[in-house]
Amino acid sequence: MGLATAVSAVPTRVRLWTMLGPAIVAGVAYLDPGNVASNMTAGARYGYLLVWVVVAGNTMAWLIQYLSAKLGIVTARSLPENLGRRFKSRAARYAYWVQAELVAMATDVAEVIGGAIALQLLFGLPLLLGGVITGIVSLLLLALQTSWGPKPFERIITGFVLVIAIGFGAGIVVGPPDPAAALEGIVPRFTDSGSVLLAASILGATVMPHAIYAHSALTRDRFGESLTVGDRRARIRATRVDVTIALAVAGTVNIVILLIAAASLRGVPGTDTLEGAHASIAGTLGPVVATLFAVALLASGLASSSVGAYAGAEIMQGLLRVRVPLIARRLVTLVPALALLVLGVDPTLALVISQVVLSFGIPFALVPLVALTSRRSIMGDSTNRAATTGLAIVAAVLLIALNLTLLWLVFTGG
Repeated sequence: MGLATAVSAVPTRVRLWTMLGPAIVAGVAYLDPGNVASNMTAGARYGYLLVWVVVAGNTMAWLIQYLSAKLGIVTARSLPENLGRRFKSRAARYAYWVQAELVAMATDVAEVIGGAIALQLLFGLPLLLGGVITGIVSLLLLALQTSWGPKPFERIITGFVLVIAIGFGAGIVVGPPDPAAALEGIVPRFTDSGSVLLAASILGATVMPHAIYAHSALTRDRFGESLTVGDRRARIRATRVDVTIALAVAGTVNIVILLIAAASLRGVPGTDTLEGAHASIAGTLGPVVATLFAVALLASGLASSSVGAYAGAEIMQGLLRVRVPLIARRLVTLVPALALLVLGVDPTLALVISQVVLSFGIPFALVPLVALTSRRSIMGDSTNRAATTGLAIVAAVLLIALNLTLLWLVFTGG
């Protein structure tokens, strides 16, 4: 019996690594240009003050992405599909779809504008042309996922993640932060309404609704239906490792971005915009680091735009039960981002505000996710433990409370 157990354990370990990948793709949502803008602006304006928000957001993101992936594995359906089957009326489905669609559009604003800024920094392209190029590339990558399946798509996105990590990580090597001040930033606090606005923006960029929708679809596409209880448990174990790796990378990069801004850009005029930050990085850390920053920003825009388009298609298909041609679907969500570029809206401001919009979409994705994964009739023996559900509820309450505080500050001028 002991020998049989030992032999059977070897292929299980091999299979573990072959099952990794979906979380890396979903995790790109945590490395999009909205993250860069929010974290860079937070560091440039408030120094190390909001480090704790990035840490807290990443911790909550681990639990949320794990639950989303588990839902896709156990039910072989995405979160939008599960909700679409449970809404009793067409009106309810359409109402939910409208808010989810607005979230998808806000996602595209961040990703397309970020890619456009990067192309302008690297090649001097007009923002509108850069936005169109970013949209086209994301469409091609999504078509690849549709035609070739999830694994090639996962490999390409993983390559983008490596570029992002190296590009943004270079700055902290050249201009290291103050360790004591960085540790002090872990203590939760705000100083004014502007810091609350940026905190909501960081959380919107970290715990992203479309990543919650997408992750359940990614595990569904990758694994299909589990044939046995053992298969399902193995996939869930692999998912915990997958999510840990993905969020460790994403969380580290996000903290690094804020630390770079806090250490090298605080108080420098214009550094609360991506263009100004790039110029300041070139002046303080050198042109090589500035170029790596722009390359990482481009990789961030292209990769996250592809994943965002995938999530948008899943939202429409799962909730409305209709399939829309890929190009038509992509054009719908591209229009707001391109319109902002045509109108000349400050791109970095548009990025930050888009992340605030995303933060308001979090409860609509998170509350149903917690409810569904807590029901034994849906999840069987993979139902959340009481402690897991409790932690997820605490995360949802904290996120909703921050959004309500932000609304109060906005409407009262606080």
